[in-house]
Amino acid sequence: HVQLVESGGGSVRAGGSLRLSCAARGYTYDTYCMGWFRRPPGKEREGIAVIDSDGDTAYAESLKDRFTISVDNAKNTLYLQINSLKPEDTAIYYCAARPYWICSMLPHDYDYWGQGTQVTVS
Repeated sequence: HVQLVESGGGSVRAGGSLRLSCAARGYTYDTYCMGWFRRPPGKEREGIAVIDSDGDTAYAESLKDRFTISVDNAKNTLYLQINSLKPEDTAIYYCAARPYWICSMLPHDYDYWGQGTQVTVS
């Protein structure tokens, strides 16, 4: 049973930084793609960044300058560093995983999801 648990969200002032974490439990696949997505208020879920089991990353073009995805395989934890936060970054942030090494920025391609963590920027 795969479980993804996000943490690290909160309320921050514009210009600040946050690091979100996603602990993966019960994930036994050797190859994977994991990603961060977000759902702003009243909008669809959108892809932010993805990373595969080779460590290759991809980002949404409009977000790549402020967002950094990383993974600590020893801790089974995925991270998202967000810098220079803006009010439009306010959203529920989700991590997701799929047991394939080919990554996708499309939410419907992912098999496992966390419950989400709220980020509010004012």
